[in-house]
Amino acid sequence: MGMYLNLENVGFTSIRKGLYVDKSGLISFINASLGTTDKLFCVSRPRKFGKTFAAKMLCAYYDKSCDSRDLFEDLEIAKDSSFEKYLNHYDVIYLDITWFISICEKGKNVVKYMQEQVIEELVGIYPSLNGITSLPLALCKASGLSGNKFIVIIDEWDALFRETKENDALQREYIQLLRGLFKSSLTDRMIEAAYMTGILPIKKYGTQSAITDFREYTMTSPEKLANYTGFTEAEVKELCETYHMDFAEMKKWYDGYSFHGAEAIYNPYATVQTVKKGKYGAHWTEKETYESLKRYIEIDLDGLKQAIATMLSGEPYSVDIRTFQNDLMSMKSKDDVLTLLIHLGYLTYERSTKSVCISNEEIRQEFIRATNQGNMSV
Repeated sequence: MGMYLNLENVGFTSIRKGLYVDKSGLISFINASLGTTDKLFCVSRPRKFGKTFAAKMLCAYYDKSCDSRDLFEDLEIAKDSSFEKYLNHYDVIYLDITWFISICEKGKNVVKYMQEQVIEELVGIYPSLNGITSLPLALCKASGLSGNKFIVIIDEWDALFRETKENDALQREYIQLLRGLFKSSLTDRMIEAAYMTGILPIKKYGTQSAITDFREYTMTSPEKLANYTGFTEAEVKELCETYHMDFAEMKKWYDGYSFHGAEAIYNPYATVQTVKKGKYGAHWTEKETYESLKRYIEIDLDGLKQAIATMLSGEPYSVDIRTFQNDLMSMKSKDDVLTLLIHLGYLTYERSTKSVCISNEEIRQEFIRATNQGNMSV
């Protein structure tokens, strides 16, 4: 088992040992696109909304270095016609960008270090790759040697943008790496599929996405992955019945994310913590402290505080999400800030009315706390 190549199924094994809500239907959705022009996925959700769980599930399913049948045979994916065809069939590259940032030596180039580490593992299997410094080139040559394509999973792909906000050169180097992997003439020869998770959608330069070939599923437009954004109402009802919880209270506290085709989506982290602790309250916002929310509110671009006050009164507020540049540094209007808060999970976007509202009771209390601490006046 490697650190980046073929991690086997230990991550998903740990997940299955705990409280688990079956989201394996996601696999059949990806299986339908393997090797096609739709094989590149970028899924952006707030923190603690199951992104890493999904990434570990995909690793366990596709990784050919292990046998994961027992982990999936009682799940939804086992009923799908594609289950046997792709189970443990691929070499899988798994990159946790927050991990690389945390372990990278001070002053060392994260992008260069990441490529060095993955290539080192590839050389252990394909010695002829020794001396290559470009990860796209190494993967292409490895694919040629083995006759097999890779599945690449990148967890928290946008962490580098969030944690090195002012290092434009490093960000552009990172984008160039992603383009080399997923937007080059070699991509189809070496990549069977790619699945990236993040908090923000793919960064824009001007009006264009930096990596245009990815299919994006976001908090403003999750499309067919809406049911995988959080827990559905049916899933929460089942949890409440199993663990003897009050469904009405669960709905009050953690419902509030609404998408076309999925009218009631619950915060998954807060729901699970409520079941584990046996009490309702601020579980997700304990991790998403009011300090970060207060910081955005205090920007108060062209009437932001008044917009917050309107939503606290229970009214929706109109927003234009089109100008947001998908980063943390380009806030030019209150609409940009409100759009960021949608992606961070604090607000819910209603596409039909182009408006936002505060998602649920847990978050409403956090807004009240943040505005009181900030001495907000409107």
